Amino acid sequence: MTDKRMNIPRFNRRATLRAALATCLVPMVRRHGQKCCADDPYATLYIADAVDQAVKNGVRYLAKVQKEGGAINDRSHQVAMTALAVMAMASIGTQPSESTELGKSMMHAIDFVLLPRHQNQQGYFGDSDGSRMYGHGIITLMLTEVLGMGATVQQNARIHAALVPALQLILTAQKMPKPESHRGGWRYTPTSHDSDLSASVWQLMALRSAKNDGVDVPGEAIEQAIDYLRESYTGRPKPGGKEFENSGFSYTPGSYQPTFTMTSAGLLAMQVCGLYDSPMVTGAGEWLLQHPPQLNERFFFYGIYYYAQGMHQMGGKYAKVAEPIVDRLLLDSQSENGSWQASGGEERNVGMVYATSLAVLSLSVRYHYLPIYQR
Repeated sequence: MTDKRMNIPRFNRRATLRAALATCLVPMVRRHGQKCCADDPYATLYIADAVDQAVKNGVRYLAKVQKEGGAINDRSHQVAMTALAVMAMASIGTQPSESTELGKSMMHAIDFVLLPRHQNQQGYFGDSDGSRMYGHGIITLMLTEVLGMGATVQQNARIHAALVPALQLILTAQKMPKPESHRGGWRYTPTSHDSDLSASVWQLMALRSAKNDGVDVPGEAIEQAIDYLRESYTGRPKPGGKEFENSGFSYTPGSYQPTFTMTSAGLLAMQVCGLYDSPMVTGAGEWLLQHPPQLNERFFFYGIYYYAQGMHQMGGKYAKVAEPIVDRLLLDSQSENGSWQASGGEERNVGMVYATSLAVLSLSVRYHYLPIYQR
């Protein structure tokens, strides 16, 4: 059965994926140097005991701070933070249909996000908790990732019903009149007349995940997003115009000052659009090899999530360099209670649920449970 407007199929693609991977990932603890299912395409998967324990402790912390109504947050933006926490739980294989404490926590968190008061008549999630289009993208991405995974038939139906207007709002917001270099992107609100890379990547990931679900995402939306990404790349064309200097991405078009966070976000955005072989992807990967992340980055947890996912998808030397960096920075900074806390003021103010969720998502890219991690 499909929705006539967005053509959202009602099937459990993710359950099928999880079942296929289960034989490879149970037990989940894998020591370095130990192969997993020689006949499986993920036979080279290695997960250290320390990483496995860190992500388990992280999601246990998230479940521990859950409120009676289902919200998982310690500061503001409670709907968006709850959605981020749900993705962290899903990234290590948790399902809301499980009878475990973690499964029940995930089920209640999804129910909280789906409360009618959190989405307005236009399908917008960003008003109720002040998270704007950032939150809307995060929440929509979460719902596309758990589509077909609901604890009950009723919960699945509610996920489906919420996704239809949420995805349509993303497509409508992209079409707002904007300067030429900003066309194809998104910014703070559905009616913004400009774009930034940070807000745009969340909307792109939601659209890509929806496409993975079988949703008929218009091809022109992806093409327009690609045009915007090109405007955000800071490398100048080489003679002949077919190649670009190795460089990074900037927050808004027209700036030639790449940063770690935006370059990581731009790298992932290009991959989300299917441009894995683009010279801009290679250029961003090379730039990141020369500018590895530091714990005192302005938006460390935001950037390390994109960095871990983008470099993992590049594979080869990029994944080989990035994975131990991600492990070292995050394992060394985890608190005894399983949480992470940002050191910078801007991220610190968002709270520990935010930092912990992004840390778990960064460490769990190698588990292959979330389809958004797949090429």
